[in-house]
Amino acid sequence: MTEGMQIPGAISIRHVSKIYDPEGVHVEAMRDCTFDIAAGEFTVIVGPSGCGKTTLLNAVAGFDNITAGEIYLDGELISSTKYQIQPNVDRMVVFQNGALFPWKTVMQNITYGPIVQGRMSKMDAQAKAREMLELVCLNGLEDKYPEELSSGVQRRVEILRALINEPRVVMLDEPFRGLDAVAKTVMHEFLMQLFCASPRTMFFITHDLDEAIFLGHKVVIMTTRPAQIKKIVTVDLPWPRRHSVMNSKRYIDLKREVLDAVHEEAKKAFEAGEREMA
Repeated sequence: MTEGMQIPGAISIRHVSKIYDPEGVHVEAMRDCTFDIAAGEFTVIVGPSGCGKTTLLNAVAGFDNITAGEIYLDGELISSTKYQIQPNVDRMVVFQNGALFPWKTVMQNITYGPIVQGRMSKMDAQAKAREMLELVCLNGLEDKYPEELSSGVQRRVEILRALINEPRVVMLDEPFRGLDAVAKTVMHEFLMQLFCASPRTMFFITHDLDEAIFLGHKVVIMTTRPAQIKKIVTVDLPWPRRHSVMNSKRYIDLKREVLDAVHEEAKKAFEAGEREMA
């Protein structure tokens, strides 16, 4: 977070539960989840596969309703059992599967949202896009199509497409999944650079514990399904970060703390799966 800046995007999740098909198979995805994300904070959510991380993201984004509890954005109720604000540019989502329009250029992809929504003229949107592309050394790619770009560059363009809308919250659901280790380090530095240049609230889901600790101000660890908050780890490492911090004793201690908590839940999930198959 940047000192002295008034940044919107505070999220408050209060006693949130989610049951799919309550009158049928009754799948309990989340149970009584409560935690806060400060405005301008980079929060990372980790936990076993299928534990409910994406369910929580969808609830905050407005894609899905909740069975109990409330979700607030900057003090405004955005979701409850009786009320839900639909998705809008205040909460932009970058999914793990690519979503660029293949028939549009990089420039057209980035500027599509603000132009269609009438929030920017074509000229202003293109000027803003060029500024953003230059910031992350992607200038010169404006007229390229997605198929001409590497997967890593495509992911960067998708993130720029979300950020040009100047949302209060950016939600990323395993955006770097499938990239190799070297590409991931580049993406981490890219995201860190964007965050420092234009701080905003980040809600980031991952299975990669190194990624979680390197990027996050805090790491929220969820239990196996039904998801509850098992532990919240504050990442008290210098900011902005360089990958050399991963060799520090404090980083190693933090990773051990997160790993122990996640491993315990992953073991429970595995054992539950074994019982279901028996």
